[in-house]
Amino acid sequence: MLTRINTKSLWSGGVQLVQPSLHSGEAGISALRTYFHFFSMRTPFNEILAFVLLIAVLPPPALLVQALDNGVGRLPVMAFNTWNAYHCEINETVVLQNAQLMKSVGLQAAGYNHVNIDDCYSEKERSPEGDIVASKERFPSGMRNLTDQLHEMGFNAGIYSDTGWFTCQLFPGSFQNEDRDIKLFREDWGFDYLKYDNCAVPFDEIIKEGMVGKYQRMADAIARLASSTGKSPMFYSICQWGREQPWLWARRFGQSWRTTDDIGPTWSSIASIINENSFISWASDFFGHNDMDMLEIGNGDLTFDESKTHFTAWALNKSPLIIGTDLTKASNETLSILMNHELIAINQDPVIGTGITPFRWGFNPDWTTDAKHPAQYWSGESQNGTIFMLINVLDKPADMSFKLTESPWIRAGRQYSVRDLWSHTDNGTAIRSLTIPNVPAHGVVALLLKDAGDEPEGTQPPCARPEWCMDQNGTRIDQP
Repeated sequence: MLTRINTKSLWSGGVQLVQPSLHSGEAGISALRTYFHFFSMRTPFNEILAFVLLIAVLPPPALLVQALDNGVGRLPVMAFNTWNAYHCEINETVVLQNAQLMKSVGLQAAGYNHVNIDDCYSEKERSPEGDIVASKERFPSGMRNLTDQLHEMGFNAGIYSDTGWFTCQLFPGSFQNEDRDIKLFREDWGFDYLKYDNCAVPFDEIIKEGMVGKYQRMADAIARLASSTGKSPMFYSICQWGREQPWLWARRFGQSWRTTDDIGPTWSSIASIINENSFISWASDFFGHNDMDMLEIGNGDLTFDESKTHFTAWALNKSPLIIGTDLTKASNETLSILMNHELIAINQDPVIGTGITPFRWGFNPDWTTDAKHPAQYWSGESQNGTIFMLINVLDKPADMSFKLTESPWIRAGRQYSVRDLWSHTDNGTAIRSLTIPNVPAHGVVALLLKDAGDEPEGTQPPCARPEWCMDQNGTRIDQP
């Protein structure tokens, strides 16, 4: 039985059309015309169809939300964070030792310019005056001394807190102390970056706010402090594990937002996060980035190929790149992945802020969610050409093929030079299609294609993609 949707009630009840923005342009205007055309044909079916069209053809809602441009976080952060490698076993020696290694092995030169402390740095109780107190055992020299040293080394310094009564490890959180704590972190201790977690949530009758309100409280405190001091605001990393669709609202408050639950050092975790982000990859742009969580490269039992896939997907999706391994034990393989300068250049592209998106799922029908088998074929823009990422989601090697014009960024009738972003080699010219043989299990291919002129005259078939291929005399030339 088909249930009628009363679109008249929906309209009169406050459904609000957003005026097309720069993101939507003529497409948005055309969408509205289509909607009104179907809505005017008042049959039950067309009322339903009109409503579906309204949802389907307008741009994603987050693209109509203005990103917070306060001069901070235009590009994804590149950093080291203590949590994945050390959890609560941190101290000032651990932090400074890893910072020194970042300089000496070339990570800082590659772009990693933040050193971030996660949970467990404080005493269990606030001071009599109400301030968070740094652990006297773990950080005996004090936080200002630590940030001064990091700044002298050329790094920005990051700190951690929580929207609730406590942090996730039950140290003091910042609920009802947002202004006090942000002043402590920024002015007294000298930190530049705040990761803000989501544990120890107060009872509803106390907080009287949802996820948006919880994170707005600290965003407002950051803005007030910046206004009163004249200094730049802290970078605000919103860590709510993808709850309540942060890609729709978090860009108003901070510069990055977690999209999923915590990562783990396993292929199943990596694949699941890629899968979830395949449906929201459009949400990253300048000043606002989907955060796929800290990197696990160098941890657990990830193979070399799985680690390459991990880094490629994070870098090309314009996620923050946050090292989470103990650098005192990092292998040359680990460092070679973390310092892939060609992938980092795309992640940090100052001209194109958006990341890659899937154009074909491959293993599954398009738009299928599958935590074990995420989308396989991706592409996107860069200032230097079109990027392609291919992921072999199988447990065995496989050949992978695609037509160039499956990507919206490729022009028909052109040929393209092919650069491999892992071997760092130029590999000839592609016409119409590409096949990559023997991609390793859970492995990745990352390519940069540049326009190399017209394809050879007479290249057949007439259309690379057969749908509605037609001669100018009206003869349809679809190929099977």
